[in-house]
Amino acid sequence: MFTGITQGLCTVMEIRDEVSLRRITLNLEILGEKPKLGASVAVNGTCLTVTAVSGDNVSFDVIRESLETTNLGDLQVGSRVNVERSIKFGEEVGGHVLSGHISGLVHVVQVVDDENERNICFEVPKQWMKYLLHKGFVALDGASLTIARVDFAAATITVSLIPETIKRTTLGSVIAGAGVNLEVDSQTQAVVDTVERIMESSDWQNQAGR
Repeated sequence: MFTGITQGLCTVMEIRDEVSLRRITLNLEILGEKPKLGASVAVNGTCLTVTAVSGDNVSFDVIRESLETTNLGDLQVGSRVNVERSIKFGEEVGGHVLSGHISGLVHVVQVVDDENERNICFEVPKQWMKYLLHKGFVALDGASLTIARVDFAAATITVSLIPETIKRTTLGSVIAGAGVNLEVDSQTQAVVDTVERIMESSDWQNQAGR
């Protein structure tokens, strides 16, 4: 589990394609203590398992499905990614609880840079819009953010970034057209899905009783 508080921007040192997967090696010097083999690390919000450690370089094996459904498939040597170690029991949850299971890709529609603020508008696949609410939680490339605006008709959401988020995450440099990993808030999804099931069951029972 993760909190959506990015611990560092780390550089891709090597990418090696193997049978049915891709091995991505990152330099995690910025994190200090390195994760051990088998540890979980969120890379652009995607939960990955450490498969090799060599000094400050740590490798992860990414299967084909993850390459196709996240922006990890677009990484190149020299790319920068958001990294977060898995949370330990008793630690502060500064953002919101994340699983590291990406819902899908969203794409940047517009970026507006103002003094000490960056507003980014994303186009969202329509099946995820019902889980995205004004002032609700959302994770973008693993960063926990509050939704500033929602346009259900256009299927877009907008987030506003403070200078710290601009400096510490990939969202500080994304441009229009870029793909960003989305994870919807699991609690919101559970509530919406439960209400939908209850409503569908109620409708079915009403129709059956006619």
